[in-house]
Amino acid sequence: MKIKRKIYQRLLSWKNETKGTKALLIEGARRVGKSTLALKFAREQYKSYILVDFNQAPKNIRDNFENLHQLDVFFQNLALEYGVRLYQRESLIIFDEIQKFPRAREAIKYLVADGRYDYIETGSLISIRENVADITIPSEERKIKMYPADFEEFLWAMGEELLAEHIRACYEDGKALEQKTHAKAMRCFREYLLVGGMPQSIVAYIKGNRDFYASDIEKRDILDLYRDDIRKAARRYSSKVSALFENLPGYLSTHEKRIVLSKIDEDGLYSKYDEPLFWLDDSMICNLCYKCNDPNVGFALSKNDAAVKCYLGDTGLLVSLAFSENEISDQQLYKAIMGGRLSLNEGMLYENMIAQMIAATGRKLYFYTRYSPEKHRNDIEIDFLLSNNSKTSFKIYPIEVKSSRNYTATSLHDFRNIFSKRIEQSYIIHPKSYIEEGGIIKAPPYMFFCMFS
Repeated sequence: MKIKRKIYQRLLSWKNETKGTKALLIEGARRVGKSTLALKFAREQYKSYILVDFNQAPKNIRDNFENLHQLDVFFQNLALEYGVRLYQRESLIIFDEIQKFPRAREAIKYLVADGRYDYIETGSLISIRENVADITIPSEERKIKMYPADFEEFLWAMGEELLAEHIRACYEDGKALEQKTHAKAMRCFREYLLVGGMPQSIVAYIKGNRDFYASDIEKRDILDLYRDDIRKAARRYSSKVSALFENLPGYLSTHEKRIVLSKIDEDGLYSKYDEPLFWLDDSMICNLCYKCNDPNVGFALSKNDAAVKCYLGDTGLLVSLAFSENEISDQQLYKAIMGGRLSLNEGMLYENMIAQMIAATGRKLYFYTRYSPEKHRNDIEIDFLLSNNSKTSFKIYPIEVKSSRNYTATSLHDFRNIFSKRIEQSYIIHPKSYIEEGGIIKAPPYMFFCMFS
């Protein structure tokens, strides 16, 4: 079973626009579907292709990269080894898991200059510094990041294309779904919270006739792969990365959802954890969200590196990381979430999902809080801040995420009063139907894929 992915169109654009003058590097976390996408593209868009998987490429293929001064010999060896005839300007060569053999990435400069074929590179953790320390990064390379399937892609996989179209049309028209359809869309969204966007999880869920447990088995396998990556790739700070990773559900289940290093390290300082945090973010296993001290200027200019939230890159994986196999196997967890009765933990899942959706648009994540000395607590907390990225007319989009139908919006109203001149539009994501009131768009989470795409 193949899952339709939006990123396919970006591969088409690369092929049509560059016409062989640049290779394409697809970056993404483990099991996000990079290899499957590249193979699908190769089969549908080229006369022939070769897939070189550096997880298992034989020694003679690795040694073949010593023949770059004789490209006729280099390509002949590839064609003979894989039994594929290559056609000039009609063949694609895929270097899969290229982080396992950085020499191949360095060779892209010469292969692209030769101009005979197109090249796609795929890999996990491939932009981490230790993986490229000893090679020259080719400038003849276009990079794109691949994320877990979003909610719209999940609906496509579930055979709900018409529902996806209807959701988008209603959002664009600024109107709510009919109540029965709203209930169906919310049920689909809760399924997506549990299954997530990792293709193997989605396929297992569908093939198992909506079996959450079948999905969970696949997700736990992926989490184990992440743990292996952490042990092997994080090197000197692997213990710190591992501690952060395993404690993510604990951080996200608190009210503020911020990382508190004292829970894992009595002498924990952010200066000691900046590289481990960078590793988790750069590997695309996690999405970091930093506090913006002053929303009146560009968020990056007032970023507070010592105040950070860390969301898991896929919410379905967060479910499997947060709950034991026993909790999942007896189906009570699924029943609680599908019925909207998980209280605090459901809020954790909602917020992680919105972070996941924002990150998939290519935006950095920021939040805002204001501490009140009189109240001895934060009196304003905004979950996410987006901007229009303008340098001349900077505008803010504050977003509050509510998992309960009954909530207050005091923080958002206070924030709007303080920064009113900079706010373009305000949003509350909640389980209720779409409505716009008081200058605030209140939309259900199933509409979020329409909002900033």
